[in-house]
Amino acid sequence: MTRIVAGTVGGRTIQVPPRGTRPTSDRVREAVFSRLEHLGVVDDARVLDLYAGSGALGLEAASRGARTVTLVDSARVAADVARRNVAVLGLPDVRVVAQSAEAFVTAAASEAGASAQRAGGPFHLVFLDPPYDLGAEALERVLDRLAAPGVLDPSAVVVVERSARTPEPAWPVGWELLASRTYGETAVWFAGPPAADDGTA
Repeated sequence: MTRIVAGTVGGRTIQVPPRGTRPTSDRVREAVFSRLEHLGVVDDARVLDLYAGSGALGLEAASRGARTVTLVDSARVAADVARRNVAVLGLPDVRVVAQSAEAFVTAAASEAGASAQRAGGPFHLVFLDPPYDLGAEALERVLDRLAAPGVLDPSAVVVVERSARTPEPAWPVGWELLASRTYGETAVWFAGPPAADDGTA
């Protein structure tokens, strides 16, 4: 069972796709958001949740005060489940996009930021929780497109969740690693443009 940990719909349960996704555990999600709230990037944020699955990360952000949330997943079943979760929770300003993460950020990166605004950006907070079998090069392409002008707010934080057995992602030029944490078999990295660094990582 997956539930929203805190905020306006804290304690409410959500559905997860029957297969093909790996939902972030409540424990890991709680720890991730504790760090993000310390960084001050959740409240009133424009949030992008790539490889969203059930939408648990993005919906957690919406529950905790994010301004807008965009959930992106290429799997139609996952997108349908995310839409049902949005409807049941009644959270405003959350939309679901059935598209690959790479296609979405490529479109957002085009036209010098104009498409980013149409896509819901520039984003203050981005989650990437891809399938463990996603290759490092594919993840690097998505991160590079996020670094295009206009896609991210200058103070954005990007959160990547992977298997603890995988190496640290290759960050775009100029980005800084703010923090990293390991929770059992799950590794989480917090990174972004230099402006995101609060000096406490």
